[in-house]
Amino acid sequence: MKIRLLLIIPLVILLNAEKSEAQEIYDLNKCIVTGMENNYSIIITSNREEIAGNNVTPGNAGLLPSVDFSGRYGGTRNSTLQNLADGSETSSAGVHNSSATAGANLSWTIFNGYSARTTLKKLNELKAIGELNSLMAIERLVSDIAAEYYFYIQQKQLYNNLQFAVDLSRERVRIDEERYLLGAGSKLQLLQSRVYLNSDSSRLARQNEVLRASEIRINKLLAVDNLGQSPVITDTLLHIRPDLIYNTLNEQVLDNNTSLRIARRDKTISEYDYRIIAARSYPYVAASTGYNYTFNRYGASSVMSQHTTGMNYNLTVGIDIFDGYNRRREKQNALIVTENSELQYLQLEQDITGDLLTLYSGYSNNLRLLELEEQNLATATENLDIAFERYMLGNLSGLELREVQKSLLDAEERLLSVQYQVKSAEISLMLISGRIMEYL
Repeated sequence: MKIRLLLIIPLVILLNAEKSEAQEIYDLNKCIVTGMENNYSIIITSNREEIAGNNVTPGNAGLLPSVDFSGRYGGTRNSTLQNLADGSETSSAGVHNSSATAGANLSWTIFNGYSARTTLKKLNELKAIGELNSLMAIERLVSDIAAEYYFYIQQKQLYNNLQFAVDLSRERVRIDEERYLLGAGSKLQLLQSRVYLNSDSSRLARQNEVLRASEIRINKLLAVDNLGQSPVITDTLLHIRPDLIYNTLNEQVLDNNTSLRIARRDKTISEYDYRIIAARSYPYVAASTGYNYTFNRYGASSVMSQHTTGMNYNLTVGIDIFDGYNRRREKQNALIVTENSELQYLQLEQDITGDLLTLYSGYSNNLRLLELEEQNLATATENLDIAFERYMLGNLSGLELREVQKSLLDAEERLLSVQYQVKSAEISLMLISGRIMEYL
């Protein structure tokens, strides 16, 4: 640990000084808020939710009357030649007749077997599904951001570990060069040290590429203008929640899981569809009324013009007696759709419960592994401190030091891997149980 601090502190100070000016600083909360404000998929889903909300009106359901106004003007211009029975003839030329009409009409289906009221309930369910779809899109975005955020932290820690390995290898090359110049060491040992340094530098360069790719993915999730920016992540550790309890999560899944809530709404909509079809078996009552005005002008007649005003009204009562068995067929199909909706809900509930069991098993197992890997890392760190002191005194070979260094890197990688596996399982458990918004 003493060696690590001495080698890394100057590097960290230098990197922070170079990057602090042009980079945006983020914590998880800021990442989530920025993503919710900018992410295109969230905006699209929100627009769809608004459309579903706009559709919930009594008029769209058929509960309100409709009123229309129409007007028309037209005419004819004719020339006529008539041959009479007594041998004479009459003629008229350019006779212009014209007419104009205007009227307002109201029509209203007063009763249609409660179909309109059921349709309004269906529209409300569709609106609720639109809201749940928006919630699900937000939950998935929060999950993706949290997963990528902590993946970046894991890879950054791995980068720091590899940087430490490079610094350690560079220090070893310096020591071996001094020994070689003083005649206390061999050129073979010096060359081998340089090979190790190049190998560690190559791994560090590849890890930098992984970090850069993660930065771009974070920028895409946040939908920032500059996808090439390098955000500064304030957290440096994977914060583990070891307190998730299976029974509590299982109850929350059944009550709060968004997919299950949508499936329950789908079942209700299929029931409403059946009731809308069944409503066609009831009598229907419709009414209409209107007021009309008509004007006629005659070019050749004893009547030059005529004005007519008046109203009309109608009341219609009817029932569909036979429609070729189509209604019966549609009702049978609607019953099957309702049954399928119930089966799909049960299947989804089973799948989600299975996912919960699998995720929680991995979460619990990795929590147990976490304690073991922390002990291994502490031991490997102490071994390296001892080995490097012995190497500086010439009591340890370069190959033995490399083995100790490799053991430390392996222990660090295993610990980071287990930590991320725990965190990844935690994020999935929070998502599946409807608690993912707790990361805000």
